[in-house]
Amino acid sequence: MTRALLILLTALLISQGAALSAPPNVIFILTDDLGWGDLGCYGHPITRTPNIDALAARGTLFTNFYVNASVCSPSRCAFFTGQYPSRHRIHGHYATPEMNKNRGMSNWLEPQVPNTARLLKSAGYATAHIGKWHLGSNSGGPEPDKYGFDYVGSGETDGPNGPAADPYYRANSTRLFVDEAIQFIEKHKDTPFYTQIWTLVPHATLNPTPEQMKEYPRLRAGGPTFPHASAAQIFSSSVTDLDTQLGRLFKKLDDLKLADKTLIIFSSDNGPEDIHIQNAGHSGIGSAGPFRGRKRSLYEGGIRVPGIICWPGHVPAGRIDKQSIVSGVDLLPSLCSLAGVKIPEDHPLDGEDMSDTWTGETRLRKRPLMWEWRFRIAGEPFHHSPELAIRDGKWKLLMNPDKSRVELYDLNQDLTQLNNVAEHHPDIVERLGNQVTEWAKTLPEGPRDRGAGKMNYPMPGQPKGATKKMAE
Repeated sequence: MTRALLILLTALLISQGAALSAPPNVIFILTDDLGWGDLGCYGHPITRTPNIDALAARGTLFTNFYVNASVCSPSRCAFFTGQYPSRHRIHGHYATPEMNKNRGMSNWLEPQVPNTARLLKSAGYATAHIGKWHLGSNSGGPEPDKYGFDYVGSGETDGPNGPAADPYYRANSTRLFVDEAIQFIEKHKDTPFYTQIWTLVPHATLNPTPEQMKEYPRLRAGGPTFPHASAAQIFSSSVTDLDTQLGRLFKKLDDLKLADKTLIIFSSDNGPEDIHIQNAGHSGIGSAGPFRGRKRSLYEGGIRVPGIICWPGHVPAGRIDKQSIVSGVDLLPSLCSLAGVKIPEDHPLDGEDMSDTWTGETRLRKRPLMWEWRFRIAGEPFHHSPELAIRDGKWKLLMNPDKSRVELYDLNQDLTQLNNVAEHHPDIVERLGNQVTEWAKTLPEGPRDRGAGKMNYPMPGQPKGATKKMAE
C-alpha cells in the first residue's frame, strides 16, 4: 500500500468516525392529551395515523413509556428539566396566579433552571420552541425565549380555545406549527438544531374543520345525513389531521436529506381527557388502550403514553421494546449524553440516561419512577387513583400518604390493574411503600383537595350531601 493511499484511507476512516459520532439534530414532538391507544401502531381500530405509524416502523416503539405527571404543566416540566415537577412546586396545570396560590403552586418554571434547550444551545445547537408552552407564561411568567430558545413560534392564542374570530385556529394549528418548524429547519439545515413542536391537538376544545371531518363520514352520529357529529368523528378527524401535518414534516426531512441525521422523539404529555370534563363533553373519547385511568389519574392510562424514537442507522427500525421502562425525566440526560453535553453538577436528576435503550439495548431502570397527584380526578370512580404511585420493574404500588388504599399490581400479568395483590406480597408493599412515602415527605407542602385519593360514589340511601362530598 502506498503512503498516499494509506493517508487517504486514514482520512476516510477519520471522517466516517466523525460522522458516526456527530450529534444528531433533534425534533421533539409532544402531543396534548393523546392516549396510549390513540394511534394505529398502538392498536387503535379506527383512527388512521399512517405517518406516525411509519415513523414507528422506521424506529423503536416503547410500550412502557411514561410521563411524570398526569396533566400538562408538570409533565412538560419533567421533560424539560429531567426533574420531578414537584421540585418546582408544579403539581397541576398552571392557571391564574390566584388559582396557583390556592393549590400551593409556583406561577412559572424559573428560567435559570437548567433545561434541554439551554444545555443543547451551549453545545452549538440552534434551538426552537413552537406550539403550546404552559410552563407559566399564562400566569405572568417569562415567555419561552427566556429559556434558551433562539426562535419561538406560534402557540396558544387568546386562551385554550383559540380566538373567537377564528373557531378553527386549534384545528389548523398543527399545519401552522409544522410550517414554522420547516422554515426553522431549512434555515439551520447545515448546523445541529433542536426543535420542540408541542401541539394543541387533541386537547379539547376540538372543533375540526368540515374538510377534516370528511375523513370519517361513517362515524357521524346517526349516519351520514344526521345533523350532529359524533365524539368519534370529532376526535378521529383531529388526530388524523395531526398525523397528516406531521407527515409533511417527515417528508421535508427526507427532501433535505436530513432524515438520517435527525433524532425524532414522539410522545404525549398525559393520558386522554375524560368526557365528563365540560370542554371535552363532545369529544373526550381518546383511548388509554388496555389501561385503567385517564388524564389526572395515576393508574396506567393517565401516565403511560405513546413513546416513539426514530434515528435511522442508530435506533433499530421496526423494534418494539416491551421491557425497558422509559420516562419523560429521561429526555434531558439522554439527549445530553448523545450530544456530549455535560449536565451541571448542581442540577440533580430524577431521570437517567436511557439513550442505550433508544439505540437497541433492553434493560431495567436503575431507580424506580414515582408520582403524586393532590387533586380530584374527573369521571368514573373506577379511574380515581390514590395520591401516590411508584413503579419498580413489574410492580406498581399505589397508596395515599396516610397509607390508606394500598394497591399493588403485577403489570406483567395485570395491565388493567384489576387484581390487587397487596395482601399476598407484604414485603414488596413495605419496600415500595416506604420508598414512595419517604419521597413524598421531601416534596413541598401544600393544600390537597378533600376528594384527593378517594374512590367514592353516592350510593342510594346515603345522607344528603354525599354527592357533593364525592366531588370535592
